[in-house]
Amino acid sequence: MSEPGHIELERAVDSIWAGRRHREDYGDLDSLVESIARDGLLQPITITPDGMLICGARRLAAIRRLGWKTVNVWVRSGISTTLGQLLAEQDDNLLHKPLTRTEEATLYAELKALMVEDATGRQEASRFTSKQENPRSHGGATVAPPSAGGIGKTREQAALMVTGRNAYTSLERINELQHLAADLAQPDDVKRRAREELDRIDAGGSITGAQHRIRAAQALAELDALAGDPGQPAGIRNTAAAGAARLRELEDTARPADLERLAVLAVERAKSATKKRPAQLASARLRAVEEQPREFLPVRSFVYLWDELSTWTDRYDPETIGPALSVEQWVMFENAVTATVAFLDTARTARNVRREPA
Repeated sequence: MSEPGHIELERAVDSIWAGRRHREDYGDLDSLVESIARDGLLQPITITPDGMLICGARRLAAIRRLGWKTVNVWVRSGISTTLGQLLAEQDDNLLHKPLTRTEEATLYAELKALMVEDATGRQEASRFTSKQENPRSHGGATVAPPSAGGIGKTREQAALMVTGRNAYTSLERINELQHLAADLAQPDDVKRRAREELDRIDAGGSITGAQHRIRAAQALAELDALAGDPGQPAGIRNTAAAGAARLRELEDTARPADLERLAVLAVERAKSATKKRPAQLASARLRAVEEQPREFLPVRSFVYLWDELSTWTDRYDPETIGPALSVEQWVMFENAVTATVAFLDTARTARNVRREPA
């Protein structure tokens, strides 16, 4: 569905006004002035019905320098009241209540969409421009076809206008959480957690931490779905259930980045578990004469595992762990270390052999 808007021919330049959110330092306008004088205004500026500037501050400054009295504009209705108030501010004193981070992100998404529309959606203007019209005449406008790219610049400009900072990465991350919270296709738990993370951000919480936690929550939802799917083999269901249980144990203690890595690894493990059904496994055991080849996880899974384990010795106190483990837990730990050392020796040998010149 297209956004509400229309081309208005011969709008009086003096009737167009801009709030303080539009930058006042336009940089070097000489080349833009020359381009407009030579070719006309290729992309109309965007305004609200009452003449408030939305997009095109540099173009407006250029045509004013040229002394144009009228100009073709794209009149855009339907913007939110809050965004309209933000763009209409004339000084800092008019903003009585600071915006929350999520409110900033909502306005950023709306303004970014308007700026993309301004940059790429102006073909309709060509219907109102006569081929005989002199593009250099005051108010004459032609419309260039949509240009590819430029989204990075659009995000930067939208972020600066809303927050005064080039903070679009954080705003994009908040937008991702907002989309998840409103997406009916998402599991209820993911939507709930997304809403909780948004509340946490407004309370001063880390946006990066929220991103890690919501991705872990998405992985946990995927594990729950695998564990509860009767169409999956028992090996996948059991591995997924074990992974989900382990993640829930660590949710309140693990660092967000670690939790996300563990969640991704748990999903990989579950999906790579045996895909044979119990009846097939029993039949295979009866027919087996020799040991079946082992199914190894991919290298990427190994990298995920050791990325998570690379600093594990810094996070635990050996003088606390030693006496705290039960006999069975200690034996399991020693066996794991012994097997790890043996694996290291074999892997090092294979690595050195590959490096030897032929």
